[in-house]
Amino acid sequence: MQIRASLSRALLALVLACGSAAALAQTKIHWYGHAALSIETPSGAVLLIDPWLSAPSNPDKESLAKLKRVDYILLTHGHWDHINDAVEIGKKTGAILIAPYGLQFNMKSYLGYPEKQATLATGGNVGGTYNLEKAGVKVTMVNAVHGSEFTPPMVKAEAGQPATVSAGNPVGYVIQINGGPTIYHTGDTDVFTDMKLIGEFFKVDVMFAAIGGHFTMDPARAAQAVEWVNPKQVVPIHWGTYPILAGNPAQLKAALEKRKFGGSVVEMKPGETRNF
Repeated sequence: MQIRASLSRALLALVLACGSAAALAQTKIHWYGHAALSIETPSGAVLLIDPWLSAPSNPDKESLAKLKRVDYILLTHGHWDHINDAVEIGKKTGAILIAPYGLQFNMKSYLGYPEKQATLATGGNVGGTYNLEKAGVKVTMVNAVHGSEFTPPMVKAEAGQPATVSAGNPVGYVIQINGGPTIYHTGDTDVFTDMKLIGEFFKVDVMFAAIGGHFTMDPARAAQAVEWVNPKQVVPIHWGTYPILAGNPAQLKAALEKRKFGGSVVEMKPGETRNF
């Protein structure tokens, strides 16, 4: 009887320990500022979205130097404020590039992203889902309403020649994490009615929504996007980097309160990490 009781206590302790470990295995998201996020999954994989780590709004000027592990880099479109540090990080870490088809090719041919880290396996287009089995993640490209061009200084334009180069379609990403949240990064976009489909196809836990205005939707239009996607939480991004990006979280919260979504706003500061 004593042996059985001891075994029972040992098994109970093991179950509790495993449960505690599972509870501790959360998804960590770090916002560098602008649209740049790092996502560390419960399995330890690291995804980096739109890595402009040298953005002026990032308080840690050593972020790029400190970066160690990155498994995947996700790019939403080809504008310099979203891809600026991608090649350096890819070469440093061996990260696999996930990007729209045309952008992936230009990242290699124009900017020198390593060929073997940017193949057809992770270069596609809207509607495509990429099963990153080792990371325990599924990534789906969804639509965005924006531009996607390489501009100077990425393109050295000669007099009388075009100063931009097409860089594929702009996209957003829905990221489904095993044992973690479903995350929607809107990319740079205006609100569009097909966001209703994102809310139907996915149960979004955390939506990272551009709100700065001028180049993307402003807080009022972002509030409509949030209503259609219906996430549990929304984190405003792509605001305040420059004065022209004048939308702010307080305006988003006010616009959402009119739609009964005010309590869902999570305001992160550049350089902050949170568990989700």
